[in-house]
Amino acid sequence: MKPVIGLTTYLERAQTGVWDVQASFLPKVYFDAVNKAGGIAVLLPPQPVDDAIAARIIDGLDGLIISGGKDVDPARYGQEPHPTTDEPRLDRDAWEDALLTAALDRGLPFLGICRGAQLLNVARGGTLIQHLPDVIGSDRYNLGGGVFNENPVVVDSGSVVSDLVGTELTVKSYHHQAIDELGEGLVVTARSDDGIIQAVEVAGAPFAVAVQWHPEEDAAEDARLFAGLVDAATNHRSLTSGEAASRRAPLPEALEGAR
Repeated sequence: MKPVIGLTTYLERAQTGVWDVQASFLPKVYFDAVNKAGGIAVLLPPQPVDDAIAARIIDGLDGLIISGGKDVDPARYGQEPHPTTDEPRLDRDAWEDALLTAALDRGLPFLGICRGAQLLNVARGGTLIQHLPDVIGSDRYNLGGGVFNENPVVVDSGSVVSDLVGTELTVKSYHHQAIDELGEGLVVTARSDDGIIQAVEVAGAPFAVAVQWHPEEDAAEDARLFAGLVDAATNHRSLTSGEAASRRAPLPEALEGAR
């Protein structure tokens, strides 16, 4: 059976036909990437935060993707917003934090993408660079206008990411923020040539990976990160199914014979 992968979504105003309403959506390239890698994509809309609901959703998944989107609220890491920082999406910040916490507690495989990497770092007590051009002096990571720029990345050998994509690759970038002070329990496993953190992993976790770039944008040609998540999700499901079966009470003798 294919593993079920949950993907967080945007909640924005959208128009279709005669309708102009708040809607939850996600670019098709995300769930195409999951499908290509052999998973079943399930979209997770932002909703009121409830730890029990988040845990129930995570318990029904085999893997999780925290997708890209608007900037994380700077108040979550103790800073005032930079003039270029997006108006915060408080509902999404809180919802994804709850999902991520539940996933980490259960050892559920997950992949953070762009904002997902930043949210993971903030959830673990880290901070963000709010506007990269102030630090690096260029817009190489965010050309604007929906144009993804290509940037070289070097990946640490022996990391989960390097096992999947190797130690050198060119990635698609669209972000003006990045990880600054590293969160607790995270390990940097990739950087670009200017030192900007491009990937982190949760130490000791089987598959807890977050990348600053957008692997969904070229997943039609290279879906290795998604394949890694799907493989880890398949293994996780197998292990948890086996544990559940071992805890199941034996059937009464009469029913066992009838079966």
